[in-house]
Amino acid sequence: MGMTLAEKLLAGASGKKEVSAGDHVIAKVDVSMAPEGTGPLAIKQLLKLTDKPANPSRTIFFIDHTAPSPSKQTANAHIYLRNFAKKTGSNLSEVGEGVCHQRIVESYVSPGELYIGADSHSCTVGALGAFGTGMGSTDVGVAMGLGKTWLKVPSTFKIEVNGALPEGVYSKDLMLHIIGNMGADGATYRSLEFCGETIDNMSLSSRLALTNMAVEAGAKTGVIKTDKKVERFLKEQGRPEKFREIKADEDAEYEKTTEIDASNLEPLIAVPHTVDNVKSISEMKGTPIQQVYIGTCTNGRLEDLRIAASILKGKKRHPDTRLIVIPASRQIYLEALREGLLEVFVMAGACVLGPGCGPCMGTHEGILGDGEACLSTQNRNFKGRMGNPEGFIYLSSPATAAASVIKGEIADPREVIQ
Repeated sequence: MGMTLAEKLLAGASGKKEVSAGDHVIAKVDVSMAPEGTGPLAIKQLLKLTDKPANPSRTIFFIDHTAPSPSKQTANAHIYLRNFAKKTGSNLSEVGEGVCHQRIVESYVSPGELYIGADSHSCTVGALGAFGTGMGSTDVGVAMGLGKTWLKVPSTFKIEVNGALPEGVYSKDLMLHIIGNMGADGATYRSLEFCGETIDNMSLSSRLALTNMAVEAGAKTGVIKTDKKVERFLKEQGRPEKFREIKADEDAEYEKTTEIDASNLEPLIAVPHTVDNVKSISEMKGTPIQQVYIGTCTNGRLEDLRIAASILKGKKRHPDTRLIVIPASRQIYLEALREGLLEVFVMAGACVLGPGCGPCMGTHEGILGDGEACLSTQNRNFKGRMGNPEGFIYLSSPATAAASVIKGEIADPREVIQ
């Protein structure tokens, strides 16, 4: 019997020739990570077992969710991570280096590997043909200490997408369409395997937005086969030898198959306060917005910044709507700087901040006021997510966000694309 992509990845990680959905495996962890919010607890659990990670060189602690520190308590958590990493030889990603999920893709995880992180969007790495999943701090701490973890092999939903995305429609809109139809718990503990000609034609950055948001449908992970685009990315990142061709078997068995015609899609908006509360742009046009945020691990990559800048070039934000732009990593920040993208944002009236999670976490750099609404390119719009339960969060693509900040209200990007 053939294996799905997730089954292949977990078979490799557990040293088995074959595994099937529902099997329980003990798997070798290739890379593990924790950011500052969950890292201290993970370390404390690790120290109950041993004095350092089993594989320090591939254990990474990130200072990205609330960085630079806005409080004494957060600063002390940062110190704790710095000291532990230095003492044990673990890796530390410092303030300004970027969001963990982007940095992990750039520098650490490669095709065929098993990656766990103390953050739910660790599934992002699936666009590289790796199995990534988020776990609680205790499980991550134990896995860091032992170098292995246990997993139940998930069954797989095959998401086959064909047809060309229309102008003004992007992978973020596709993923909102999927989540809107599937529901926030429609894929609980499943693997979402994205395939089809639309996925094949997508850039790696666009694919990363899909796998990043797989967890918003309840999925354990999201995965995509490797190809020349993955190979080229790894070469650009200085690890071409890490490329492997990994794909599902032709006779793999799927729990469910969903077919989508991308040519029928339009720009979409996730409406407060759940990601699966998805509406068309025509339904939401004209909704007043006080803040727009372009960035995060979902849509803070160079491609996203280019799209937003192409719409904002020569224009100004609406006087009643502020704009925050944060590249997802230092590498992206420097590339955007060299291309002149950051200048476009600044001239448009944006506040451009250093790489990190920014206001997405609701701990600093853009907390909403009572009754305010933010249109964001992030992955979650839960009540209180941006620091105030009296605020409202709408989710969109970077193109929709850029078009909306010009008008001061949710706008259709197809009307302003140059």
